[in-house]
Amino acid sequence: MKRYNLLIVLLLLIFNITNAQKKNTPAADLSVVKETKTKIENTVPLVIGHLQAIATKEGDNNILTNGKTALGKEYAKLESEWMLYRGNMNNCILNNSSKKAKKCMEYHTQYLRNTFINYKNYITYLTKKNGYLGVEGDTKIDFNPSEITTKLSEAYFNANDAVGRMKGSQKKEFLGQTLSQDNNLRPYAEIAQ
Repeated sequence: MKRYNLLIVLLLLIFNITNAQKKNTPAADLSVVKETKTKIENTVPLVIGHLQAIATKEGDNNILTNGKTALGKEYAKLESEWMLYRGNMNNCILNNSSKKAKKCMEYHTQYLRNTFINYKNYITYLTKKNGYLGVEGDTKIDFNPSEITTKLSEAYFNANDAVGRMKGSQKKEFLGQTLSQDNNLRPYAEIAQ
């Protein structure tokens, strides 16, 4: 009889340790959403500055005008995907089991990564050294799609774990912060002054 009691005690101890580890999972820090927004917005003045340098060198203001228009179209694609991504990630977490939520989040993160890569390729093409119309010097842009989406993915996975420990309206309030107006990208016309 003593062996069975010892086995039960050991099982309870293991169960308590694993539960304690779950409770100590990383806190959900969704500040990376605001950081990503800032990184996206910071690309616009850098690219426009480069286009201005080209226009000045060539003495043709149409380069700046046409470049700003084209950049605005690329930014608009990114802006709509950014809004969709945040909503989709919240829906993945709120409307699925934990396992299904992770698959859902991976899918939407991959789609966002592809959109970021397309945007990065476009702005890199415009700003590369000896690139478009031969303006010298690289414009350094802090925009790495893989790094950004990895951080976003980790933050949302941690948020998924945190939401599992919340009740009722706490979940929606917690995730609702990512959908706030503060995390929407500023309109292109405002940034591209």
